[in-house]
Amino acid sequence: MSDASNAKMLAMYEEQAEAPMFLAGLFRSPPQNFHRTEKVEIDILRDDEDIAIAVHDLSVGARANQSTLMTNKGYTPPILDEEGTITAYDQIKRQAGQDPYTDPDYAANATIQAFRLFSKLERKIRRTIELMASQVFQTGTVTLTDSAGVGIYTIDFQAKASHLVQCGVTAGYGAVWAADGSTGTPLADLELMAKAVRRDGKIRPNKLIFGSSAMQKFLANADVKAKLDNRGMNLGQVAPESRGEGATFQGWVWIGHYRFEMWMYDGFYRDPVTGNHTDYISPNNVVMTGDKARYDLSFGAIPLLRTPAQPAMGFLPPRMSSSKLGLDLSINAFFTPDGRQLKLQAGTRPLTIPTAIDTFARLTVA
Repeated sequence: MSDASNAKMLAMYEEQAEAPMFLAGLFRSPPQNFHRTEKVEIDILRDDEDIAIAVHDLSVGARANQSTLMTNKGYTPPILDEEGTITAYDQIKRQAGQDPYTDPDYAANATIQAFRLFSKLERKIRRTIELMASQVFQTGTVTLTDSAGVGIYTIDFQAKASHLVQCGVTAGYGAVWAADGSTGTPLADLELMAKAVRRDGKIRPNKLIFGSSAMQKFLANADVKAKLDNRGMNLGQVAPESRGEGATFQGWVWIGHYRFEMWMYDGFYRDPVTGNHTDYISPNNVVMTGDKARYDLSFGAIPLLRTPAQPAMGFLPPRMSSSKLGLDLSINAFFTPDGRQLKLQAGTRPLTIPTAIDTFARLTVA
């Protein structure tokens, strides 16, 4: 019912929660990582810094070596399967941003809703993949629970205990890092951890990813300040800049033989059990890794016995798989028999695999 007053319709505002993929972006997804099988396997050949041992004389003969010391690892990925429903009756209602005095276009409204719904499902799946990546780097395991806290999926990649360490607890590491910098030995702790990664993983680590509190405590430390303030020796620089995906590049620093990029990551998700917003990188954690480390993100298809109905698929975006973006979604869409509901389903079977398991480490500073 209209009266003598009038109103101006302003542009619609739509809030969308981010789904950053900073940590998942450290995992590669080449075309061969997309599969339709139940499990994935990786053959791994390891090496070490052995030296050639001298022989007594030429008559003894050469020392034997092997080049085929292979191990095989197999993994069963978790299943992520999300669904949403679009109801025909809802299309008679005014959609956000539409003129209230224009007849509704049911099909157009349904298409708009379908794209929004699919985008929501995609972002939820992306966040779970990012959570899996964060768990790998901080615990060496992946654990997914339902809203009641019941474990749905767990896999332990058997990371070395010497790569998951805590200040004030793990032998060889210093005291906890104080917020005012009065306690803790950040430079010595990180150098010790870097040596473990170099020794066990056979790469030179060059990337530090700080939780919010760990970064503040690192910069508050007197030894760190002295190193960063010694500009003439060019041992480090703090010059923050945003580089997308929820991460901030803080600068760089030399620690022992290692030159590190310093990153701080404030990406978060809503915990399904507590409902609280939770950081992907725990505030007091520091993750160490390197650009030459190999981590794999694989995607398994969700089986269908028939192809989705083409009329229903017209409501969905055309591309669902991208090696470059690190995402693969199995899409299903169908109408209920009465034609009044459109069901949309998006699913995948992703797994963040730390293929080079010894090339990362985590330090808890408090």
